[in-house]
Amino acid sequence: MSETIDELTVEYTDDGVVTTKELDKVVLTKGAWSTILFRYQDWDRKKEEYGPEKYTIRRYQKRNGEYRQKSKFNISSKDQAKQLIDALQSWIKE
Repeated sequence: MSETIDELTVEYTDDGVVTTKELDKVVLTKGAWSTILFRYQDWDRKKEEYGPEKYTIRRYQKRNGEYRQKSKFNISSKDQAKQLIDALQSWIKE
């Protein structure tokens, strides 16, 4: 488990292969409940290359000095990310 926000990651290694590669992260909120937006790629074993960029929003709760993931929302494509951005921008303008 992670004790600091900087240690939190979506990167995952299986049998020496980084199967989920973290490209970037943005901390949206800090505190007992923290929200982080990650940009990442998954390893495609058949093609032996990383797939398209994906995005995930993760919520963590800090208890007993450690962050634990409590929820997540995966954004599976750039098109879905653009739709989310458009919706949020239209609501913010109101």
